[in-house]
Amino acid sequence: MAQQEPQSSPATPGFWQAVRYWWLLGCISFGGPAGQIALMHQELVERRRWISERRFLHALNYCMTLPGPEAQQLATYIGWLLHRTRGGVVAGVLFVLPTLLLLIVLSWLYAAYGQLPLFAGMLYGIKPAVTAIVLQAAHRIGKRTLRNGWLWGIAAAAFVAIFALHWPFPLIIGLAALAGYLGGRWRPAAFSIAGHGAAVQQHYGAAVIDDTTPPPAHAQFRWLRLLLVLASGLLLWLLPMGALTLLLGWQHTWTQMSWFFTKAALLTFGGAYAVLPYVYQGAIMHYGWLQPAQMMDGLALGETTPGPLIMVVAFVGFVGAYGQALNGAQPAWLAGTVAALLVTWFTFLPSFIFILAGGPLVEATRDDLQLTAPLTGITAAVVGVIANLALFFGYNVLWPQGRAGQFDLAAALIAAVAALALIRYQQKVHKVIFFCALAGLLHGYSL
Repeated sequence: MAQQEPQSSPATPGFWQAVRYWWLLGCISFGGPAGQIALMHQELVERRRWISERRFLHALNYCMTLPGPEAQQLATYIGWLLHRTRGGVVAGVLFVLPTLLLLIVLSWLYAAYGQLPLFAGMLYGIKPAVTAIVLQAAHRIGKRTLRNGWLWGIAAAAFVAIFALHWPFPLIIGLAALAGYLGGRWRPAAFSIAGHGAAVQQHYGAAVIDDTTPPPAHAQFRWLRLLLVLASGLLLWLLPMGALTLLLGWQHTWTQMSWFFTKAALLTFGGAYAVLPYVYQGAIMHYGWLQPAQMMDGLALGETTPGPLIMVVAFVGFVGAYGQALNGAQPAWLAGTVAALLVTWFTFLPSFIFILAGGPLVEATRDDLQLTAPLTGITAAVVGVIANLALFFGYNVLWPQGRAGQFDLAAALIAAVAALALIRYQQKVHKVIFFCALAGLLHGYSL
C-alpha cells in the first residue's frame, strides 16, 4: 500500500537547529561530492522537507556551473535561503570546519612522524590506492562526459598538452573553453549536456521552501546588495593579502600560497580532481613545497576524511610551510597551521561570494540551468588532465627511485586490486583505503 504523501509543510527550522544539522553534515560527509549531495537530498528534501526537490535541483544546477566544490556551495545556498547571509556563511563554514581541524592534526602527525615504520607501512599501501582513485575519477567523469568524438578529441588534446608539451593548466582550461564555445556554435548537439534538472523529479510532500514558495525578502535581487556583496568579498580578500605582502613580503611562503590558491579557487571547474593537476604543477614543480609522494599521501588523507576533497589544499599548505619553517625561527607546527588556515580561506572565499552574489539572480529567474558549451569543453579537458595525473602518480609509485630504479611489483598489485575494487565492483573509497593501508603494513612486516 502506497504511503500517503504529507500535505502540510513542516515548521520553519530555527537558526540553531540548522546550525546543528550543518555541523553534523560536516562531520559525516564522506563519499565525495556525489555522496555529500545524496546525504543532503535524503535529509533536507526527503526527511526534514526544508526544501522541495525542484528547488534543490535548481540550486544544484547553479552550483554545478561554478568553480569550486559544488556540495559545499549547495549547503551555503540552502543555508542562505533559510536564514539569510548568516545562515549561508554558517552552513558553508561548518561543511568544511571539521575536515580542516582534522587535516591540521593529521598533517602534523604526518610531517612529524611520517617516517616511523607503522606510518610508513600504511602510506606504502595507500599510495597505490591513490593512483587507483584518481584513475577511477578519470573513468567516472569520462563515462559521463565523453559522449562523442568531439569531446574525446578535446580530452586527448588536453592530455597531450599537459603530458608532452607541459602547458600550464590555466592555458589548457582556457583553450578548452574556447573549443567548447566554438563547438556549441557549430555543433550544438555535440556540446549540449543536460544538467541535473533534467532528471525525473519526485515530490516528497509540502516543504518549507516549496516549488511555489516565493523567494524570501533577502533573496530579492537588488543592485545595491550585489555591489555590497562584491565589495565585501574583495575587501575580505584584499585585507589579508595586503597584510601578508606588507608585513612579510611578496616572496614569503604564506603570501605565495595565498596568491596561488586564490588562482586555484577560480579554476576548479569539474571538482577537486580538475584542479589537482594545477596544484601539483605549482606546489611540486614550480614552488617545490612538496614532493610527488607527499602529494599522494595528502590525497589519501583527504580521501579518508569527511568534507570536500579540495580540502587537500590544507595538507599542501601545512606540509609545505612546515618543511620550510624547519630552517627558520618560527615553530614548524605554527607555520604549518597558519599556512593551512590561509590556503583554506583563499580557496573557499570565492565560493561564498558566488553564492551570496549570484543567489538572488538565480532565484529571480528560476530557470533550469544547463551546463554551457564552454563548460562542456572544460569538463572534457578535465578528463585528459586527470588521466595525466593518474599516470604521473602511477609512475612515482611503481618506480619510486625513478627510471634507474626497480619496478615495485607489490605496489603494482595493490594498485591493480584497488582499481578493480573501485571501478568494477564500485567499492567505497574509505574501505579501499583501509584495506590497502593494511596490505602496506603486512608488506612492511614481511620484509
